[in-house]
This record gives sequence, structure tokens and C-alpha cells, in this order.
Amino acid sequence: MKPIIIPQSYNYIAVFLSLACNLRCSYCINYFEKGTFVKQQLSGKDWIRGLNRIVSRDDLPISLQGGEPSLHRDFIEILNNIKPTLNVDVLTNLQFNEDELVKKVPPGRIKRSSPYASIRVSYHPETMSLEPLVKKVLTLQNNGFSIGIWGVMHPSQEAEIVRAKEYCTSLGIDFRTKEFLGEYDGKMYGTFRYEGACDKKFKKQVLCKTTELIVGSNGDVYRCHSDLYEGRKPIGNILDEDFEIEEKFRECNVFGHCNPCDVKVKTNRFQQFGHTSVEIKF
Repeated sequence: MKPIIIPQSYNYIAVFLSLACNLRCSYCINYFEKGTFVKQQLSGKDWIRGLNRIVSRDDLPISLQGGEPSLHRDFIEILNNIKPTLNVDVLTNLQFNEDELVKKVPPGRIKRSSPYASIRVSYHPETMSLEPLVKKVLTLQNNGFSIGIWGVMHPSQEAEIVRAKEYCTSLGIDFRTKEFLGEYDGKMYGTFRYEGACDKKFKKQVLCKTTELIVGSNGDVYRCHSDLYEGRKPIGNILDEDFEIEEKFRECNVFGHCNPCDVKVKTNRFQQFGHTSVEIKF
């Protein structure tokens, strides 16, 4: 299969090894609407074959995520067999055996060139306890892994997130916060570039161009997170012999039902604020 060349304009490579999760948070961004996503998973062998087609840059790693990526039965095998020229980072809730990671994966395998940790751990007070999580993080940190914790500033959990940040910081753990995206108590939270994009009150036809490679758990490639989570038609598959990235605007008829991940104003891979994943023409 021919290489998949990541364009210079691309800011993110999102690889959803598994859309299953061992937690079910009430505000999960995967379920912003119905969450009717495809649940099939590629085998570890096929993931390795597909991901190793990618030609990227040092500052643009493959981000293994989900759901919960460690639920893929070949998670360790995939990590260890992605080609060395590709940097890798991991988004996880860390509800797995950290000792197995220490034993089987070299710390240098999970790395990215950025001012923040390569293993980004989500802390969700609604479904997790802080102390066991801290213990896991310290184990990995003490064994040379680049790791930090992120907490979502959900309106009902802000006090706990602030407390957790202070506690973790006192232990030498990098703890950062993220803006809550979504609806709570009748109010929409988030900083979005396009008015009405996430209100779910209308559907409008637009042209949309992404700066992200988004790969679902069965290898399908999607225009955006919304298409992934709602199970809409993909634009290709990472195992398609001739698949290549096309930097172009595509027709979309569901503007107004965007996922917050796609239209929020955020930092790019260089931690520069003001980036949005997609560009939309009305």
C-alpha cells in the first residue's frame, strides 16, 4: 500500500483503537448526540499495517485514544510495533495494569515533541477515585514515562478538579484543566468559532475542510468527530490500497449538529491559542 502523507496544514492524527470504554461519564463528548458509532475493531496486525503507512513529522504524533484505547486486546502489541519514525502519544483513563506497561513498553516509545505530557490521563470524579489514579501515575512517572493528568472543568465538578490539581501538583504530577464542552443545566458551555454549530436546533448545508486525520476503530476515516460518533459515511479506510488525504472542502448537510471537538477554539500542537479543527464556508 502506498504511504499516507500527512499535509503540513494538519494539526492532529486521532486514532480510535476502541470506542468501548470501561467508564460511562454523563458528559462524555462521544455521546454529545446519539453516539451511534461503529463498534467493530481492527486486529492489532491490521492496525500496525495501516498506521505504518503514515508519514508524519516529529511534532505531529499518532494519538491513540477511544473510548479507552487500552481495551483493545492488542494495545501493547500495537504500541511496540508502530514504526520508530512515528511518534506516539496516548489519551487514556489509565484504568489498566500500569505494571504491564512498565514491563513491556519502553518509555521512549510513547513520546511527542510538545510542552506537555505524552500520556494524557483523564480524571473524571464522577466515575473515578483520585488516590488510585495518582498511584498509577506516579508508578509510570517514576519509571521514566512522560505522563500528566487532565481534568474537565464541568460546572458540577470544578471544586473537586481544583482540589485534585493542587494535590497532584504538590506530588510533582503535571495536572492541567480542560474547558467543559457541552450542555449542562440548560446552558451550552464551550468557546466555538461558528455560531449555532453545536446547538442541535437546525441542519444547514455548508462546505467544511478539516486539519485532522480521524480514524475510527474499524479503520474508517471520517471528515470530522461528529461523523465518527454518529456513524455517518466515512471518506475512506486506512487499509484501502489507494487511500490518500485530500485537502479540500467537502459538502456537509448537518451543520448545527457539529461535535464540540471540531468547532471549539483551542490551542494547536504548538500550544498556540486560536486554532479550530475545521474551516467552514456557508
